[in-house]
Amino acid sequence: MSSPQRTAIVTGSARGIGKAIALRLARDGYDVCVNDIPANESGAQEVAKEIEGMGRKSCVAIADVSVYSEVEGMIQKSVKELGHLNTIPMTRIANAGIAQVKALLDLTEADFERMFRINVFGVQNCYQAAAKQIISQGNATAEHPCKLLAAASIVAFKPFALLSHYSASKWAVRGLTQAYAMEMAEHHITVNAYAPGIVGTAMWDAIDEELGKKAGRGKGETIAKYSGELIALGRVSVPEDVAKLVGFLASGDSDYITGQTQVVDGGIIMT
Repeated sequence: MSSPQRTAIVTGSARGIGKAIALRLARDGYDVCVNDIPANESGAQEVAKEIEGMGRKSCVAIADVSVYSEVEGMIQKSVKELGHLNTIPMTRIANAGIAQVKALLDLTEADFERMFRINVFGVQNCYQAAAKQIISQGNATAEHPCKLLAAASIVAFKPFALLSHYSASKWAVRGLTQAYAMEMAEHHITVNAYAPGIVGTAMWDAIDEELGKKAGRGKGETIAKYSGELIALGRVSVPEDVAKLVGFLASGDSDYITGQTQVVDGGIIMT
């Protein structure tokens, strides 16, 4: 018996972790809808072409995940072009997640609202719209559950100073993931999150630069310090490290796992 067709939407997948996840899922047999914001459309198109070069189907859906109507449109485009939705891994790259280095007492209402609008509202929008689509399809079963996946972070377990509102938003993602896992179980949908550590991406380059300014360190010195002092395995993560975990969470091997936030950080946070 042939395995059922599998499709995934990967948000923020024009570059970084999102791109690595999209390519990993394609290698694992998924047809993939590549999502990002208009500014990253050319990168998204390149990722889609790379996926098609692997022999999988792909399409591009440009959407801002903080706007529910755009998330609905993204999902409908994927369903129209690729078929029934099985998995939606959300990432923290580009519009699918932001970080900002700022002291708590310097934060404005706008800072806080923007952080939660993208990092939390974006997850809620994707979880809700994807769950409604999957339930309406009727293709999730106990033997073949569908999967919702979100990007948390190690700061969802222990905040970093000067990343406080980012940390709080990721704690919210962790809690929302648990709540969805409880309510979606009857619909045969598992809901999990993955928590990357310090990853060699543009976002962490920006964090390194801002933290370095405040501590009087040069570019790259903060991440080097963290790598030596915090990471048990002694190196910064690469996007493919995260994609391997997401590949597992999107696979049948994780069918009995739900409500979890799985850490992939080289040994910073020990759970």
